[in-house]
Amino acid sequence: MNIPSLGGARYFLLFIDDHTRYTTVFTIHQKSDTFSKFKEYKALVENYHNMKIKALRSDNGGEYTSDSFSTYLRNSGISHEKTAPYSPE
Repeated sequence: MNIPSLGGARYFLLFIDDHTRYTTVFTIHQKSDTFSKFKEYKALVENYHNMKIKALRSDNGGEYTSDSFSTYLRNSGISHEKTAPYSPE
């Protein structure tokens, strides 16, 4: 975001459930906070709905493709679907 939020966050994460279209937004100060916010989102969803996340669809941003993030997804049984570079879809 060009203008920081009241809390000083300059980035946001948007998670959308493909089935219900339920949307969750997290504001973050650095892109490196993405991994910890995903783990928070995963716990929230799995406790609330009593279901597991099966797939994560994201762009090829470095915050989603780090070794620790990839290992966590693999160990959790979550497939990671990456969009094609430079595509708005």
